[in-house]
Amino acid sequence: MPNKLAEETSPYLLQHAQNPVEWYPWGEQALTLARELNKPILLSIGYSACHWCHVMAHESFEDAQTAALMNTHFINIKVDREERPDLDQIYQTAHNLFTQKSGGWPLTVFLTPNQQPYFTGTYFPKTARYQLPGFADLLPRVAAYFYEHSTEIANQTQQLARAFARTVPVANVIVTANSDIIQSAFEQLQSQFDFEHGGFGSAPKFPNPADVTLLLHQAHIGDRQAEAMALQMLTAMANGGIYDQLGGGFCRYSVDDHWNIPHFEKMLYDNGQLLCLYADGWQISKNPRYAVIVEETIEWLICEMRSPEGAFYSSLDADSVDDYGRLEEGAFYVWQPKEVKALLTPDEFIVASRCFGFDRAANFEGIAWHPYLAIAPTDDEYALLMNARTKLFEARHKRPHPARDDKILTSWNALAIKGLAHAGRVFNRADWVELAQNAVDYIRLNMWKNQTLLATCKDGKAHLNAYLDDYAYLLDALISLMQAEYRPEDMQFAQELAEALLQNFEAEEGGFYFTSHQHEQLIHRLKQAYDNATPNGNGIAAVALQRLGHILAEPRYLNSAERTLQAFDVTIKRNPSACASLMHALQEYFMPPAMVVVSGEYLPMQAWAAELNTLHYPHHLFFYLDTSKMQAQEWQKNLPVIFRKKLTKTVNATICKGVECSQSVDDLAKLLGQL
Repeated sequence: MPNKLAEETSPYLLQHAQNPVEWYPWGEQALTLARELNKPILLSIGYSACHWCHVMAHESFEDAQTAALMNTHFINIKVDREERPDLDQIYQTAHNLFTQKSGGWPLTVFLTPNQQPYFTGTYFPKTARYQLPGFADLLPRVAAYFYEHSTEIANQTQQLARAFARTVPVANVIVTANSDIIQSAFEQLQSQFDFEHGGFGSAPKFPNPADVTLLLHQAHIGDRQAEAMALQMLTAMANGGIYDQLGGGFCRYSVDDHWNIPHFEKMLYDNGQLLCLYADGWQISKNPRYAVIVEETIEWLICEMRSPEGAFYSSLDADSVDDYGRLEEGAFYVWQPKEVKALLTPDEFIVASRCFGFDRAANFEGIAWHPYLAIAPTDDEYALLMNARTKLFEARHKRPHPARDDKILTSWNALAIKGLAHAGRVFNRADWVELAQNAVDYIRLNMWKNQTLLATCKDGKAHLNAYLDDYAYLLDALISLMQAEYRPEDMQFAQELAEALLQNFEAEEGGFYFTSHQHEQLIHRLKQAYDNATPNGNGIAAVALQRLGHILAEPRYLNSAERTLQAFDVTIKRNPSACASLMHALQEYFMPPAMVVVSGEYLPMQAWAAELNTLHYPHHLFFYLDTSKMQAQEWQKNLPVIFRKKLTKTVNATICKGVECSQSVDDLAKLLGQL
């Protein structure tokens, strides 16, 4: 019989709907039952693409004896961390405070009926190994502790509440961080950088998009060391196995220092952000490899991740079925040289072996080969390698594919929208811009209800009030999208989102809570400064509000961004490199972005755009206004005052900084000189 997860939309929760565990989704039914029975809660948090989540499910949650112990001693709640990042972040923080170790997934938390954690862990094997206790042995002991040690748990709860309170920053009355702190952030990143292989620290290595963005901003102001670090990292990832050399797209992280062996899950949020980084990297270096990476990643998004309605799915699993019918990590991606040889001509095999590393020692668990760009092909070899790549891709496509999490998340779609819009503008690809517009239109139609965003949608059912990241990322994405192609409905949507953001998330003392004022009350309300695999919502909100404030000449948005910087002023100064997104906001607080407004007839204006968009100006906003469209009444609605200058058929441009705008320029070379 299915348990209480059978009616959920999350693919991860549905994976557990047939478990013998009496799972509940997080909600009033389970929480009330725990209080009425005075029974502890076993909270399990994971996501559908997570390898160790699958392992623990197979070992314990599908096992009748272990399930019986769970059902006897606990109210069991299963949470998809992608749908409920609020719960995940709270209990990951609690785990870190309890154990002084980083968390991860699956996250296993034992709670009192009042949602207070009293014991935490991550993956537990069914029987003791890996220096971990066996889950079946642990369950009755943890349950007994709840009943026998109420005083200790109460004291621990008080200590946890004080620790949580210390994570909320105390605001300064002014922004005391100055431009020197940006240099300090760079120096911190420099001290952590791996100058041999690229990236930060040692394995496991993550893409760290916010940190690379900070490096690229430093590169723009002439810091050659920052430029070299960013480009080394982008090149290392592009050539490594973290990038799918056959099918495009990036995996979540690399398990080795060389970027060659990934953890094979592919996440939408990584790929959306990396589109921006590689487009920026191309603007700086004109490295053709970066352009190829962008194109192949977008092809992967279209083929594997795009819904028929135009939005994007969440992830592809790390695991897939191997030749023996077993679910194994990486089975879809790895090869044996004899397989490769059978598929290719002799000349193709020689080149593919040399370039993709098939002629070297097995690099995946000592038994299989995962392609990476070991050596770049010569000009004469390039066509042979591309032929080999096509044949290998087609053969791989016939294998059992990794499972796909096909829910649509607003925040992750926003990151993809920004990446597509930015890449479309940089590479003059109207089709990529259209992909971004279609995704925005899907969100506006299906996930924007009564001036409120919803966080997730699957099979037409949108639900869960959105979080700070959903609003901030989408507002930021719309500003990028309008620079690729201005649409009045996007400007209207941006204004509505900004108003909702201020009304529903802003704290009295400045900054934004992760959850809205209407959200259910949890044991802690998060207000964070640090970037993770995704950028910090406060940093992105401050950047987007500042930019929209300058575009619209709206002081409320500028003031809100300033209050955010005041709220996190102490945090920024204490650990600037961990606050890369707030660093971006701080840069543009000191020096507001210049707005370049280009107008004229479409075709000659596009000739200007094609040249301007190849340049790396991360703190400039470019808008292109087609004068033939601007006369229409619907285009006049919500048109910023700064755009309402005299419109002529002749292409001309104006540069605005703050409230001051230059004289119109009708010569591209002169405009470039002014930039």
